[in-house]
Amino acid sequence: MIEARHLRVLRAVAATGSFSAAARELGCTQPAVSQQMKALETSAGTPLLIRTGREMRLTQAGEALVRHAAGILAGLTAAEEEVAAIAGLRAGRVRLVSFPSGSSTLVPTALAALRAAHPGTRVSLVEAEPPRSVEMLREGDCDVALAFRYEGAHTAEEWDDLVVRPLLADRLVGLVPEAHPLAGAGSVTIDALADDPWIAGCPRCRRQLVEVCRSAGFAPRIDFATDDYPAVVGLVGAGLGVAVLPELAIESVRPKGARTVTVEPPVRREIVALTLPDLAQVPAVAATLDQLATAATR
Repeated sequence: MIEARHLRVLRAVAATGSFSAAARELGCTQPAVSQQMKALETSAGTPLLIRTGREMRLTQAGEALVRHAAGILAGLTAAEEEVAAIAGLRAGRVRLVSFPSGSSTLVPTALAALRAAHPGTRVSLVEAEPPRSVEMLREGDCDVALAFRYEGAHTAEEWDDLVVRPLLADRLVGLVPEAHPLAGAGSVTIDALADDPWIAGCPRCRRQLVEVCRSAGFAPRIDFATDDYPAVVGLVGAGLGVAVLPELAIESVRPKGARTVTVEPPVRREIVALTLPDLAQVPAVAATLDQLATAATR
C-alpha cells in the first residue's frame, strides 16, 4: 500500500534532486528519507529513482507517481481538514499564497475577520505572482491562491479546472511626478505619456503595459523595471519617469512626490481567489474565500 507520507518524500526528492536536500526540506534525517523511499519502491513493486553518482533522476514509474501525487495529497488534505472542522471550525489550516498588493490590502482584513470568527483556524501566507501562484495551487503547495489577470490580455490563463471566486476589478491608474505638465489633469489618455520615460512593474504588468501602449500607437521607453511598488512610486516621485499601477498598489503606499491621474480608456485586472474543487469543500478554505470576498467589498 502506498502511504501519503511516502508520496510527500518522493515529491521532495523529485523537487530537490537528492536525499539530503529533501531531508532538509522535510525536517528529517537523510537515512529516514532513504528508508521511506525504499519502502515506497517496495510498495510500488518497481524502482522509482535511478542513482548515478551524485545525481538522481526519476524512472518512468517515478515520474508517473509524482504526477499523480499532487492530486492525491490535495484530496487527502481536503479529507483531513473537513474531519477536523466537523466540530465547527475549531481546528483547521489554510495555506494562502498572494501577490504583494493583495497581501497588503485584501489579505490583512480577511485574515483578521477569519481569526475573530474562527480563532482555531491557522492561516499561513507566502507571496508569489501569477502564474507561479496558480502553479503552486495545482501542485498542491497551497490551498488558496489570490491571483489576477488583465481583461482582454492575450496571455489570459485558463482556470477551468479550478474553483474561481471573483473578488473585484482593479483599475490601473497613471502615476506622474508632481511637476509633470499633466499632474493636475483629471484624466489622461495613455498616448499623452508617449514621450515620457516609463517605470515598469512585475513581468506580467510589464507585458500588459507594452500591449496597452502598442494599442495606443507607441512603444514605451522603459528606463526602470522593478517588482517593488514602493520603488516605482519613489522613482516617479523623484521625477525619473511615469508609471501605471493598480489601484490596490496605490492603496498600500503613499505616493510622495507623485500624483495619480485617471487613465482612459480604462484598463482593469480581474482579482480572484482560486482553489481546487476538492479543497473548496473544506470549511476552513470556504471561510477564507468568504472573508476575502467580504474584504474586497470594503
